[in-house]
Amino acid sequence: MDDTAGARYGVRMIVIVSGTNRPGSNTRKLAAQIEGVYQSKGVEVQVLDLARLPLEAFLPASYAVKPSALAEFTNPILAADGLVVVTPEYNGGPPGVLKYFIDLLPFPESFERRPVCFVGLAAGVWGALRPVEQLQTIFGYRNAFIYPERIFVPGVYKALDDAGRLINPEIAARVEAQAEGFVSFVEKLRGKTLRPAAAA
Repeated sequence: MDDTAGARYGVRMIVIVSGTNRPGSNTRKLAAQIEGVYQSKGVEVQVLDLARLPLEAFLPASYAVKPSALAEFTNPILAADGLVVVTPEYNGGPPGVLKYFIDLLPFPESFERRPVCFVGLAAGVWGALRPVEQLQTIFGYRNAFIYPERIFVPGVYKALDDAGRLINPEIAARVEAQAEGFVSFVEKLRGKTLRPAAAA
């Protein structure tokens, strides 16, 4: 499904944030795979690709007056029942654009009591442990409900095949298990069912 497909739904139940603006990133490829896992469970989902942030969003004036084009990214966050944040590791932390995007979002309603889970990927052996832990601190400060089961993908340049799919079946199974657990987590917190009866 492309990035605009979620607009067909009245409510975007799970929003996946691809946390870098680097074109053709492994983060975006992994986000697409995670999207497919949620779709296979009958969950409505949308990917927000930070590589598509409007240029106006990077003007200093955007802190005070948000450009209208940013609503394409803000509105799905506000409508989401749960967020999945996929982050690479840049210089020991999350990409600056991800923190900047967080700073542009409405306070406090963007994350207040909103369920969120994390997936990290990196070239190194720890699979973005550090940026995920930093993001957990930020989202905890913003009173989000943090799902405890995290995923780390080390050696990312060898972890994906040419089509951008996970090669390691153990990590692929973790993605599947996290999605299943996170959907149940969101359903319990929100008091609603995200999946149609046939998929529950």
